[in-house]
Amino acid sequence: MEIATLMTRNERCRGCTSAALTRILSLGVQPPANAFVRPEDLGKPELAFPLDVYFCNDCSLAQLRDIVSPELLFTQYVYVSSTSPAFVAHFRAFADAIVSRFGLGPSSLVVDIGSNDGILLKPFQEKGIRVLGVDPAVKIAAEATAAGIETLPYFFTPDVARDIADRHGRSSVITATNVFAHVNNLDALVEGVRILLASEGVFIIEVPYLADFLEQNLFDTVYHEHLSYFSVASASVLLERLGMKVINVEKTDSHGGSLRICAAPRESAHPVGDAVGRFVADERARGLEDMTVYEKFAKRVEENKIQLTALLRGLRTDGKTIAGYGASAKGNTLLNYFGIGPETLDYIADDSAWKQGLLTPGTHIPVVAAQRIAEQTPDYILILAWNFADPIMKKLEWFSRAGGRFILPVPVPRIVRQLHAQEDSATRLPLRTNQ
Repeated sequence: MEIATLMTRNERCRGCTSAALTRILSLGVQPPANAFVRPEDLGKPELAFPLDVYFCNDCSLAQLRDIVSPELLFTQYVYVSSTSPAFVAHFRAFADAIVSRFGLGPSSLVVDIGSNDGILLKPFQEKGIRVLGVDPAVKIAAEATAAGIETLPYFFTPDVARDIADRHGRSSVITATNVFAHVNNLDALVEGVRILLASEGVFIIEVPYLADFLEQNLFDTVYHEHLSYFSVASASVLLERLGMKVINVEKTDSHGGSLRICAAPRESAHPVGDAVGRFVADERARGLEDMTVYEKFAKRVEENKIQLTALLRGLRTDGKTIAGYGASAKGNTLLNYFGIGPETLDYIADDSAWKQGLLTPGTHIPVVAAQRIAEQTPDYILILAWNFADPIMKKLEWFSRAGGRFILPVPVPRIVRQLHAQEDSATRLPLRTNQ
């Protein structure tokens, strides 16, 4: 397949349509983060695309301009949310909060865009609420449907929204958790939301938070699937342009720090909560509109690369063995940008059967089941899925008691002896400094 047919380039900001875009971070040319390689395909050419982040000087949306075909990225998707107990608990609490706040009942309809294996819809269904998923990952959608969560194997478009409304009626709640930031044509997505949403319904998105992305040096959350890095201010500009209003904002701990944004049709009776203005004012005070903040962030990324590769190289020189844990998208971004391969990591353990037996994209490290750690115990484990570091370390307490050590790569590389006991404690990095 020709690269030119699989990638397009945006000339304008997808949030406000401005052409004033400035590159703030370049992670080189990388394969898609979930394009795992079958062992029998090793040696065949892999598709790879530019991975650069740009800043909109008008609305402050951080974003990718080079857009890889969503059909390539998502129709054969291998990430399954329910393999993470932490995510299961997160989405159950999310569903409980929505049901309580908006008084949902048996006549309500909840539609989840990018529903994956139904992880969010299942707790709604258990409460007797009608649910419907929409997800283009054909195999995952089929498995979710077989498990009792009806899931349409499509991208969410205005036409799909009309079809759902015709067959099921208008939706009380539409959710898009960790998918809104993955969509290039947000105008069409929000148009579909407005078609399907009841007049007093709500649209709830969860997206990684730009402020945490910068402060915690979360550069590895950049990958071709993840196109936008939102603040409350930039999300508000986009939604207001498309006929919606942000009525509430909350912070969650998901993915190192995320926003839960609740929006409603502009003409609805929902009032705008005080939290919206507070977030926007705080973002301005923290410098999210200041280009120098982004320049300092890029320098910290390079420092992280130097420090982590030196740490790993030194351990290997000393004869230590190292494995990874979590064959995550963020892990693959880090491995490819830092140039870490099987010469450094013997294997990467992962709890998802969808990934086991494959090789990581670009770096070709074997992905194995977690039981390999007990069978081939390393001296150190690099936790690539750092957003699940606590449950991973708790699960592997036996490893630390036996003398093993964990390595956490962000916000700065450090070695961890055991859960909550770090050799080098890392503090939050201020956005604005006097240096």
